[in-house]
Amino acid sequence: MYKAPVEEIAFTLKHVAGLAQAIDDGLLGDLGEDLVDAILHEAGRFASDEIAPLAEIGDRQGARISDGKVTTPDGWRDLYRNWISGGWNGLTASEDFGGQALPHMLNVAALEMWNSGSMAFALCPTLTMGAIEAIAAHGSDALKATYLPKLVSGEWTGTMNLTEPHAGSDLGVLKARAERRDDGSYRIFGQKIFITWGEHDAADNIIHLVLARLPDAPDGTRGISLFLVPKFLVNEDGSLGARNDLFCHALEHKLGIHGSPTCTMIYGDGRFGEEKGAIGWLVGEENKGLACMFTMMNNARLAVGMQGVAIAEAATQKAVAYARERTQGKAPGWTGAGQTGAMSPIIEHPDVIRMLLTMKALTQGARAIAYSCAHATDMAHRAGDDKKHWQERAALLTPVAKSFATDIGVDVASLGIQVHGGMGFIEETGAARYLRDARIAPIYEGTNGIQAIDLVTRKLPLSDGGEVKSLIAELQQIADRVGASNAENFGATANRLNAAITDLQEATDWLLAQLSAGKAVDALSGATPYQRLFGLTLTGCYLAKGALADADDGKAADRIALCRFAAENLLAETTALKDSVINGAASLAAAKSILA
Repeated sequence: MYKAPVEEIAFTLKHVAGLAQAIDDGLLGDLGEDLVDAILHEAGRFASDEIAPLAEIGDRQGARISDGKVTTPDGWRDLYRNWISGGWNGLTASEDFGGQALPHMLNVAALEMWNSGSMAFALCPTLTMGAIEAIAAHGSDALKATYLPKLVSGEWTGTMNLTEPHAGSDLGVLKARAERRDDGSYRIFGQKIFITWGEHDAADNIIHLVLARLPDAPDGTRGISLFLVPKFLVNEDGSLGARNDLFCHALEHKLGIHGSPTCTMIYGDGRFGEEKGAIGWLVGEENKGLACMFTMMNNARLAVGMQGVAIAEAATQKAVAYARERTQGKAPGWTGAGQTGAMSPIIEHPDVIRMLLTMKALTQGARAIAYSCAHATDMAHRAGDDKKHWQERAALLTPVAKSFATDIGVDVASLGIQVHGGMGFIEETGAARYLRDARIAPIYEGTNGIQAIDLVTRKLPLSDGGEVKSLIAELQQIADRVGASNAENFGATANRLNAAITDLQEATDWLLAQLSAGKAVDALSGATPYQRLFGLTLTGCYLAKGALADADDGKAADRIALCRFAAENLLAETTALKDSVINGAASLAAAKSILA
């Protein structure tokens, strides 16, 4: 059973991502480490004791639909009510609407634990938090006053409606339409697919944020508007009124996250209401809805990255527990504590040790990247004169946090099955669920290929390449500190870090040169391997930063050992990735014809 790694999470927040320094510098108000620890421990308790025990039920039963009504798995409705009673939905929301205005770092740490407990369950509040951010940033005062208090409390949930059957990531061709009404409202018509928690029985109202096009809108993404469309209309006194003209037509049958209702939503077919059309209100300005939605999507991308970390952590815990109990063969040098001829626990075998350490190193590296991204987001709101730097740092790290963490979520879950052997392929052990759940994360909120495009074409050029160069310089400082420590137990860590940083620097310089020369195809051909090169280098350096930290918790030797393992076993891949970035474009173009 999953047990939230609260101490490891707290250490990473404070000593790797920068939370302790921000507190010491007075950038987080009256927030202290005692409050941080209390929040993390309670979030971990809820994840371990209340969410995780219902995860298997959610996977086995799934969400169910009958006559347009969706029922969540047994126990999940009460679980959600218990979740909102703890005030978790409003951790980072404004105090003006009942939130706690805490740093984003604490929210992503809590999200990790809730997703480890059950990714399918945690998707519901994740979408609601995104809706809160979009409405708070772009909604009118009337919309904020009507909807934010209930969304912040969690009594109402939120969704994001982008995708249509003919339009996946290309939102410029969406067909959902909106019509103006004289009273200032709009009528929404169309179909949306893959709408997470689009219909359910856990909350009293569901607030949909829907992208649609007005009749006179320009073509492409410049003609998209964002509308707030509630399941139930809200009366002037705040009570719920008539059912709006929208409904869930079907649930998708998915590989994983079965407890999460993924809906096909129909707007404006006349099933509800005297007049056809779902009633909605404009969020932001007409034809500028994509910018409003991106407020929701950018933080959602980091939240999805946390899903990758969460699944990796849960899969690692399960694999380690199994490897300690499962006996097979006799490992070299194993004495069996005096038991002649006894079989070894498989955790004593070198190949299993390698797999488990790989799982732990990738998980911890991805965690550090994601938390550092959240730290940059917090600092962008609080750091005064350094605002531009922190905005660019958050922008640079977001695609890496989303893509690397979700990729390793799949990799680690797959290794977890391998550690279990044949039993991992059997559903009853629970190892397979992690892989099934993890597989969606590299796809939604912008596929990882799209994240690579964003990283290379939009984020590397920030400040003419200045921000990425600044980050690389910080990584070099970490490597230099390892070398200067002269600690034998670091092994070849300093040399391996230096090599990886050099690979990253050379690949970065090459990509920036291609972009400057107008060779976008060459740059995009290397975008995905570059993204992994970036993530691996950050992993090695952030593990080293943790290993160098003086936390006085008795675990320094363990952190150094994991850092050394990653440096000497995982970072060799960066050289091959750099070669693929710089030299792979020509062969990609030459081989394209075989796909015709």
